[in-house]
Amino acid sequence: MATTRCVSINTSIPGPKSMELIEKRKTYVPKGVGNNSPIFVEKADGALVHDVDGNVLLDFAGAIGTLNVGHRPEEVVEAIKAQLDKYIHTCFHVAMYEPYLALAEKLAEITPGSFEKKTILLNSGAEAVENAVKIARKYTGRSGIVSFTRGFHGRTLLGMSLTSKVKPYKFQMGPFAPATYKAMFPYPLHRPVGMTEEEYAEFCVGQFEDFLYTEVAPEELAAVIMEPVQGEGGFIVPHKTFVQGIYNICRKHNILFIADEVQTGFGRTGEMFASTHFGIEPDLITMSKSLAAGLPISAVLGRAEIMDAPVPGEIGGTYGGSPLGCAAALAVIEKIEKENLVERSRQIGEQIMKNFTALQQEVPIIAEVRGLGAMCAIELIHPSTKQPMKEFTAIYTKALCEQGVIVLSAGVHGNVLRFLTPLVITDEQLQEGLSIMNRLLVSMYQSTVATEVK
Repeated sequence: MATTRCVSINTSIPGPKSMELIEKRKTYVPKGVGNNSPIFVEKADGALVHDVDGNVLLDFAGAIGTLNVGHRPEEVVEAIKAQLDKYIHTCFHVAMYEPYLALAEKLAEITPGSFEKKTILLNSGAEAVENAVKIARKYTGRSGIVSFTRGFHGRTLLGMSLTSKVKPYKFQMGPFAPATYKAMFPYPLHRPVGMTEEEYAEFCVGQFEDFLYTEVAPEELAAVIMEPVQGEGGFIVPHKTFVQGIYNICRKHNILFIADEVQTGFGRTGEMFASTHFGIEPDLITMSKSLAAGLPISAVLGRAEIMDAPVPGEIGGTYGGSPLGCAAALAVIEKIEKENLVERSRQIGEQIMKNFTALQQEVPIIAEVRGLGAMCAIELIHPSTKQPMKEFTAIYTKALCEQGVIVLSAGVHGNVLRFLTPLVITDEQLQEGLSIMNRLLVSMYQSTVATEVK
């Protein structure tokens, strides 16, 4: 089998040991728990994953954007070990601990806005969204929450209520939470012919203003929640005019603006937080994923007066802000700052965007190359039928894994390839992964779509 500088595939994918574990998984784990790659991991370091069969793969998925500082960074491992030697858990509600305060202080320092901020620490992105909504409702005395088409905010009941994708997420899972509304989010690739991106953004802001007349009155709304760059929806990057337009409407009507930075945070987009790109200072920010290099922790940070609206006991949880998670998170942020991984994110993004832009002419199914920092994607659309290429994308991601590159799809039609490489990936590893992707994409296109087009 092929062996390159980093990738080493010595068996079929999945290999015999992984296949044996897959059978065991079928017995004990529900099928609803989806799996992208048919491998079982033995160990992982940096941007490399070693499976139980001895294969080495490049990770371009990063545990769905959880590993900005890579797998098992030494500094984070040491911080976790040091905390383990002191205590594992006391529950912050029962016996407080300093790492919780240290992390809250650090988050206040690195997030947008010069106002006083406070933070509650939780366990997951979905839990952060749930609590952000609770806090917004408590502060405003209003109940309505607006999210956007193609948005994703978690798999809990309220998170699904705010999410805009029926299959696989919402189908037959209702009824969903009341007082939740969906507004139009721009999709620049599909804007009307002859309209510039800025004109399209202005049009979408106008649609939102109409929405406040046709769907829900602004005085009923507690908050608008927005991913600055949509994740699961297909890495849709809105124009600055749109984000600022919605933000200003919120200011006008005293509606809180919640930035869901669960996937975009901690350097992924070429800024510590994506909100900075758009020149906004959110009232509340939800964060998780790359906060702690794989340990389960999340946060809601916001203006101090908003965060203080709930009374003691109304927000929190047994495991929220675990000492191990706090220690890991502090080490993650230090590593991002020390190694300038925000700038590295921009460099990675430039290489990915340049690579696929150059490939577009040879492979015209690449309808768009888009991204912000190292949060990049390509969308595959059939050049003749103009239909999303969901099946092709699924076959391609499977074949990529077999050749040693782990990549995720996204988008409501499943025809977007999203790239979430660890920000510690080397240029050599990045170029090797891109080379594998290029060769396979050209080959698949020429053997299938190109023959149809002719």
